[in-house]
Amino acid sequence: MARPSRCRRVCAEPSCWGFIPRGKESPSEVVLTVDEYEVIRLVDYEKRTHEQCAAQMGISRTTVTELYENARFKLSDSLVNGKALSISGGHYRVCRGDREYGCGRRCRWTGGKNTDIAKGESLIKIAVPYENGQVFQHFGHTQQMKIYDAENGKIIQEQIADTTDSGHSALVSFLSSLRVDVLICGGIGGGAWDALAQAGIKPCGGVTGGADEAVNAFLSGTLEYSSDVQCSHHGYEHHGGHCGENKHGCGEKGGNCGA
Repeated sequence: MARPSRCRRVCAEPSCWGFIPRGKESPSEVVLTVDEYEVIRLVDYEKRTHEQCAAQMGISRTTVTELYENARFKLSDSLVNGKALSISGGHYRVCRGDREYGCGRRCRWTGGKNTDIAKGESLIKIAVPYENGQVFQHFGHTQQMKIYDAENGKIIQEQIADTTDSGHSALVSFLSSLRVDVLICGGIGGGAWDALAQAGIKPCGGVTGGADEAVNAFLSGTLEYSSDVQCSHHGYEHHGGHCGENKHGCGEKGGNCGA
């Protein structure tokens, strides 16, 4: 018996459902499924890796590659042979934000419990700002990240990495270079949040306590976190500032980052 295909998570349905060639009557139609469209959007338009795309859609990298190759052939068939293109059907579900595991877009993620994560859904890489076994509370100032590789709901590998610089821009680049999918953290500013979303990394903020315990809770679907933990130091983050820059004192004595 064939193994049933896993339902593919898409961030949103396309705003346009078809395209018609100009210059001649279309001899036939090419149908691009919504899940194929989502792979094209993530890989070609947002420049995600196949691994990042797989984590966001909740499928394997092999499935991403298959969808991507099918979609690219259909697009080329439409362009080269002047066929109308329709986007319809497929095996997918739309991310609703409050009960989904990370579409990666802040506009659709409202936080809560990650109770929809199914064990074995995908290989995932998780990062935690780290100090003495605990979740370090100031993202922009962390000097170490603990990196976890997990599969089938269990940690299969972990390492502690020294960060190369402070400030959210450098740290987001650092996490992207490691191909991190999820960041579990304490306090985090809006600028850092947006940068993580653009990099395809899902932040889970407002978490305290042991780093290992937090990651295991996340994998079991019981971690409680916030999707809108902001640095409140003089309201600076809300005016284009950067949490973690020493000159503004966020995270220093008297600051209130993540409090």
